[in-house]
Order: sequence, then structure tokens, then C-alpha cells
Amino acid sequence: MKRVLVLLNARAGTLIDAGADDVMRQIKSTLDRRCESLDIRLLEPGSLTRAIAQAAHGPHDTLIVGGGDGSVSAAAAAFTNSKKQLGVLPFGTMNLLARDLGMPSTPREAVAALGNAEPQEIDLAEVNGRPFHTLSGLGFFSQVARAREEVRGHPLGRLAALPLAWSRALWRTTTFSIDMLIDGHREQTTAFAALVTNNRFDAGWRRPKLDDGMLELHIVEDHGTLGRLKAGKALLTGTWREEPGIRNIVARDITIASRRRHAFVSTDGELMRERMPLRYRAMSKALTVLVAKNDRAPE
Repeated sequence: MKRVLVLLNARAGTLIDAGADDVMRQIKSTLDRRCESLDIRLLEPGSLTRAIAQAAHGPHDTLIVGGGDGSVSAAAAAFTNSKKQLGVLPFGTMNLLARDLGMPSTPREAVAALGNAEPQEIDLAEVNGRPFHTLSGLGFFSQVARAREEVRGHPLGRLAALPLAWSRALWRTTTFSIDMLIDGHREQTTAFAALVTNNRFDAGWRRPKLDDGMLELHIVEDHGTLGRLKAGKALLTGTWREEPGIRNIVARDITIASRRRHAFVSTDGELMRERMPLRYRAMSKALTVLVAKNDRAPE
């Protein structure tokens, strides 16, 4: 790291709880000795998105983003196939990519881990030409994203809000018919949910490798109310590979079509209205990231 830009989401709950001023002081003391120049900015979400886009063409060789999966996804898309490197501070709810990079969950430990982080090339995936870092889903998964927004700021906290969001999503989701083209093989099914992941997950929603060059499609097929409840529980607890109602297919190119012209899709936690069909593609080693030097980092 030579010229480092740190962009922090001022509305990130984890950052607010830890104290933004304290975190910024720690970032400065940790990274000052590792780089030639250090610029730290605390920004509102709208300004953060613009600053990330500008950083892709700016003078800094390293961008560190402190926020949730959505902010990190915007940075990953901006830095795709770039010579710049991306660091992540996990200040969101799920922090899926940050966990797979071995970043600790508490702000103080995460900042300390950045002090010894090393660069590594990882895969991205894309949907309809837009890169993402972890996952993209429709049906039940888009309803989860919608419900998460509704329960944001729940009085019992972020961890209590997630099961509530999943319960609302299970209640609301209806089945849909989809046509799939999977590495040139075509098939049809009726599904409750479809999820495309960048590389393969093990139990507990962790990726052992981030550079396998593959996608994995998880399809929750329609097996009635009881089957949906079992599948929803399996997805929530990370035991979906043992659930017979969920199919798992590894591929490099996946197209999902339906009779609809548009569908709501949750990609890296952000709910978007996408034009159908959805075209997914694996992007091998398309992003350079900073990986923490500890046992939780992927190989």
C-alpha cells in the first residue's frame, strides 16, 4: 500500500456503536506506518457511492471501504480488472465478503487486521453485466432483502431483526416457473427461490476458496408449505446441502428466464429490479483484495 483512501459509511450501525472518531484515529495509527499517504473520509451513503466510483479513476492504489455488503459490492464493481486493491472493514449486518477475507467482526480487531493484510486475487461474478462479490437471488431471497429494510432499526437489534425478516419472507414468497440454461444445458422447474453464489459455500455460509472460477446455483423447488419451512430453516442454519428440497448445481454460465419481463433480485444484499432473463457469468481473479493473515482467511 502506497496511496491509501479510506471511505467510511457514516450510517453504518457497527461504526456508530464503536464511535466513528475512535475508529478513524485507530485507522490512522495503524495504517500511517504502512503507506506513503493516507486519506480517511466519513461520508453519508449517497456521497460514499459517488466517492467509490471516483476512486476507481483516482490517484490512490488502495481503497478501504468501511460499510456493509452493498457498499463493498459497489467498490468491487468499480475496481473490477483494475490494478488497484480493495480492503474491507465489516461495518454492515452480514459482511459476507469480509468474513471470507478473514476480517474480524469487531471494528478494533478488523482495523488491526488490516495492518498485516496481504493482497490476493479473487473471483467475482456478474449478473446482466454488473459485477458482484458474493451472491444474487430471487424469489424468497429478494423477499428477505425487502423484509430486512422493513425491520431495520428493530428495538432488539440487528441480530434479532434477521430471523424476523426471514419469517416475513417465508410468509410472502410464492412459487414461480423458470427456464434455465446451465453451461448450455436447458431445463425448467417451479421454484420457491433461486440463488447464484460466486464460488461454493460450505456449512455456515463460508467459502473455503475465493478463486475456484465457478458459480453455484441453489434452487429451492416447490414441495408445499412444510417443504418450504424446512428449506427456509436449512438456509438460515447453513444445513441446506442435507435438505432434499434444495438442488445445488456448479457451473460457469447460468441464465434464468421466466414469463416476466422484470424481477426483483437481491444482489449482495441490495434489492434491485432487473430485466429478465438474468445472465450470470463467473469472472476468474477479477479483483485484488486485502486478506487478513489468520486461520479464517481462504486459501
